[in-house]
Amino acid sequence: MSEYKALHNLFQELDLGFVEKSLSRSYGKRTSVGRPHRKLLGMFKAELVKRLKRIESYEELYRLLWSHQDLCTLCDIEAQEKPYHPSTLLRFRRRIGPDGFQRLMTHLIRQLDKMGVIDAETVALDATFIKAYSRRDPKDSQRGLSDSDARLRKQGRNVVLGYGIHLAVDTASEMPLAAVVEPANANEKRVAPTLLRKAVKQKRKIKSVVADSQYSSENFRQEIQHLGGEPVIPYPKNQIKDKPVLRVDRTFHSHGPLRLKKLYRRRSAVERTISRLKTHFGLNQLRTRGLKNVLSHVFLCMITLLATALSSIKQGLTHKLRSPVQFTKLTRRI
Repeated sequence: MSEYKALHNLFQELDLGFVEKSLSRSYGKRTSVGRPHRKLLGMFKAELVKRLKRIESYEELYRLLWSHQDLCTLCDIEAQEKPYHPSTLLRFRRRIGPDGFQRLMTHLIRQLDKMGVIDAETVALDATFIKAYSRRDPKDSQRGLSDSDARLRKQGRNVVLGYGIHLAVDTASEMPLAAVVEPANANEKRVAPTLLRKAVKQKRKIKSVVADSQYSSENFRQEIQHLGGEPVIPYPKNQIKDKPVLRVDRTFHSHGPLRLKKLYRRRSAVERTISRLKTHFGLNQLRTRGLKNVLSHVFLCMITLLATALSSIKQGLTHKLRSPVQFTKLTRRI
């Protein structure tokens, strides 16, 4: 168990009783008809292990489970049981769905909030792109062939197929509060009100909302003010001329009132969170298709990030709150 000691400690510190109860809601009561399902908590642990150990596919996880008895023990697989087959984990993820994973994420956020970790007075919004697990449809090049929900977007000089992941992050703790997944061609301004309302549900009071100029619109600013916050969003050159408002030039230097400039600097928190999700928690390792399944994947990545932060605090490692390396060291490959 030495190779997986950090993960064993992580699972020990989590409120797995709530997790199992929440997962059971998606399955309902067991009946005498049909084969009983595998252990829900064990399959949930396998999903977290897949992301913490940067395992790209269920097939690779399946091979590792066959070769590592300690890993099977960690995922609640008894000696006489076979490892979780890829199809088993796929059905589990689809059965729980985005709503089930959203409940787990909300529970983790509330635990961190009770510990005083999440401030949420200032929330930063941003979007990132992940490639779809599909190629273009030759009959309609604007969408995917095996993933009809995916859309094209321009990235540098290339046009790529995928999804936009829109995140709201608490700038003080750099913990994610909410996420919305849309096809890659969805405009940030259209998604922003929904994303902000989801973030507000996690925290009663938000003082400032920080975002880049892509989110600059009068309707969104009014939405922020309606929810009791102050918009800290730079105006493009063609908006509000000859007034001392917040702006950002081509070299990414901010100009305008000093107070707004200081608040705008906190926007980098969401960029760092996105970087962690991609580097350490498998956000880029998309091996599923369809908007609903992609949203489940995103929630699982965020749950894994929140779980590592919560476990670090409970183990007295508050200084490692945002350092996932202790849990995400690469697994020895077979």
